[in-house]
Amino acid sequence: MLDPKLIRESPDLVRAAIAKKHLDADLDAVLALDASWRAQLQDVEALRSQQKAANTAMAALPKGSPEFLAKVAEMKGVSAQVKERETGLKEIESRWHEALLSLPNLPHVSVPAGRTPDDNVVHATHGSIESLSPDAVAHWEIPGFERLFDFARGAKVTGAGFPFYVGDGARIVRALLQFFLDEAGKAGYVEVNPPIFVNAASATAVGQLPDKEGQMYQTVEDGLYAVPTAETPLTNFFRDEIIDEAALPVKRAGYTPCFRREAGSYGKDVRGLNRLHQFDKVELLKWVHPSHSYDELEKLRLDAEGLLQKLGLPYRVLLMCGGDMGFAQAKKYDLEVWAAGQKRWLEVSSSSNFETFQARRAQIRFRPKDGGKPELVHTLNGSGLAVPRVLAALLENNLQPDGRVKLPAVLVPYFGREELSFK
Repeated sequence: MLDPKLIRESPDLVRAAIAKKHLDADLDAVLALDASWRAQLQDVEALRSQQKAANTAMAALPKGSPEFLAKVAEMKGVSAQVKERETGLKEIESRWHEALLSLPNLPHVSVPAGRTPDDNVVHATHGSIESLSPDAVAHWEIPGFERLFDFARGAKVTGAGFPFYVGDGARIVRALLQFFLDEAGKAGYVEVNPPIFVNAASATAVGQLPDKEGQMYQTVEDGLYAVPTAETPLTNFFRDEIIDEAALPVKRAGYTPCFRREAGSYGKDVRGLNRLHQFDKVELLKWVHPSHSYDELEKLRLDAEGLLQKLGLPYRVLLMCGGDMGFAQAKKYDLEVWAAGQKRWLEVSSSSNFETFQARRAQIRFRPKDGGKPELVHTLNGSGLAVPRVLAALLENNLQPDGRVKLPAVLVPYFGREELSFK
């Protein structure tokens, strides 16, 4: 959520920043509700002051005297007005708060202008795509693929986009997750096993509500949401809490299955492992001091890049433009691996700085060392990493002439063999 003071004092700056994201947001409506709320608050406070003054005057009068009884009558009238105005104040405050939640985060000054993915900037590249397997095919075309990744039975049991991982298919997923978590631990992230359902308050705190209702699965009776990413429960770990400044940055890593409806997704980009409704991912999260958050963003991105380097996957780093960045982020990098069989880039990680946007919604603050007033932290998160597309690239890039897949050396201790076979 944006700082109401910033909205009031610099509406043109906020309006320009929203325009850079190419999102629909009615700032004028928010400002009108804010002005109405403040005016009504002033009226209520004036009545409360009048009420307090009358109470003071009554205390100095003899009980039962004509003057005292007159003040009692006056107080009844004022009390009725206060009660009526407070009801109206709560109603306008609720509408104002709801309107504030509709405003997206403001992009950092370093975020490039642009509307579509074509406007994203290639920040860096790593590895050679020319040296990859000449035998590469799209992973779903590898003979025997359906034996290890059974989409047909998954569709029968649940629906499209919910595959069974069988035998070595399940084993390689587990190997990747264990590798990701171990590397996160080496980088200083404390592992957390979080809930995979969250309440509406948690989804609102991270900016998924009221922005992405259509993309999340939810339970009707309990009003809970299946997590689209471990970011949601991890960020809320410190909701409504104050962290000591000396503890910052706090670094956590968590694995969860992730659930996304992916409404509107279709075409070649959703084939095989490219886009699923349920998938596994390790998330990296940081709560940091505002003065260090952009340095910490670069470190976070490098932590995710290190995984791809150890897996031997060529990748590129994209600095996302304003229009392709999303509702809640202030700055975002995407990591994309090259899939030799599909001959295309696949996104496997996003690293984002939310500044105080999530922390203000969640009221996550830190207590300064000098004992000053608690301040909002900056929250950052990044995928470290999402399994399906990493796996797709590994299968395609390392495919051998006989149909086996040679695994990177770092995965061999986790998988137990140097090769994965579809036979």
